Amino acid sequence: MTEMINRDSGLDDVSFDQLKQLVGLVDYDASKDPFPVRSMDAVVFVVGNATQTALFYQFAFGMEQIAYSGPETGNRDHKAFVLKSGSARFVIKGAVHPSSSLLDHHREHGDGVVDLALEVADVDKCIEHARSQGATVLEEPHDVSDEHGTVRIAAIAAYGKTRHTLVDRSRYQGVYLPGYVARQGAYPKPADAPKRLFQAVDHCVGNVELGKMDYWVQFYNRVMGFVNMAEFVGDDIATDYSALMSKVVANGNHRVKFPLNEPAVSQRKSQIDEYLEFYGGPGCQHIALATNDILTTVDRMRAAGVEFLDTPDSYYDDPELRARIGKVRAPIEELKKRGILVDRDEDGYLLQIFTKPIGDRPTVFYELIERHGSLGFGKGNFKALFEAIEREQERRGNL
Repeated sequence: MTEMINRDSGLDDVSFDQLKQLVGLVDYDASKDPFPVRSMDAVVFVVGNATQTALFYQFAFGMEQIAYSGPETGNRDHKAFVLKSGSARFVIKGAVHPSSSLLDHHREHGDGVVDLALEVADVDKCIEHARSQGATVLEEPHDVSDEHGTVRIAAIAAYGKTRHTLVDRSRYQGVYLPGYVARQGAYPKPADAPKRLFQAVDHCVGNVELGKMDYWVQFYNRVMGFVNMAEFVGDDIATDYSALMSKVVANGNHRVKFPLNEPAVSQRKSQIDEYLEFYGGPGCQHIALATNDILTTVDRMRAAGVEFLDTPDSYYDDPELRARIGKVRAPIEELKKRGILVDRDEDGYLLQIFTKPIGDRPTVFYELIERHGSLGFGKGNFKALFEAIEREQERRGNL
């Protein structure tokens, strides 16, 4: 089983126990799933300058560019760079022609996620079920082909202007999709750099308007066959000043996990309110990246200029925290030095840290997560995390 997962996922430098956490192995019968999703296919971004953004992800996130589409390949509308790290795949798109619809999207939303693409076994089956459940079909199933084979594609609408492109690449041997050519990036990876800084997309978090969280949870339940995995409400997910509510849905094999947040009534503007205001509506708030060495990953990314949220020393000096988390693989002093949070539940523990927003608008950011048994989302860290976000909101004048 380990050899099979390594070959298919690119996670060849992690243990089987870590693989179980990264890909979410569960008892699952795809034949009984009305919308069988295999895994995340790609996170697709629209940005103001794709050429520079692709370099940023190579330099700061340690990703490798593997493919490209643009004017040189016959794509006159936009440039698109495909980056990989383990099984995680990012596609960075930026408009070239002044009439490109990507410019309209970027003008309204800034840099952000436009597509959470999913690999599926049967595009037509998924679309048929989605349509029967009232989903908006943005692209009907169709084939795209080149000398490397054929990919079956369709797309449905999700929250805001986010879409889920459904991809069946079982008959394709190319580097990404027809229309893309294999191309390495211009940034030479340092000789002493680790093979990769993260191995997979752990989960993608969506922010929706007040009163819409349950609507979208039910959408994923009904349209895509996702199951409810966790729920956070009330004091679990509030500070003295701001609050939100969150529920987590996952596909049948739990390889794809989508937490969904909505704001809650509170004294001040929550992080969800801030996102909705500056993004111009619902969208993907943050992407969690699974790593098996969070210390090295944080050190490398910080040295490359990535900024992380600060955690006060009092978090680590709290005797209740030390008693609750027990023994973890990294000394608490090393976690404290880097601002890494730790949480434990009945299944194990996890280490996590969050970046500041990576663009000009206070919208999209990243989480790094290292799991050791825990399948949770760091519930014990919510208060510390939200207080750290509020400190940044206050500096921006948005609290």
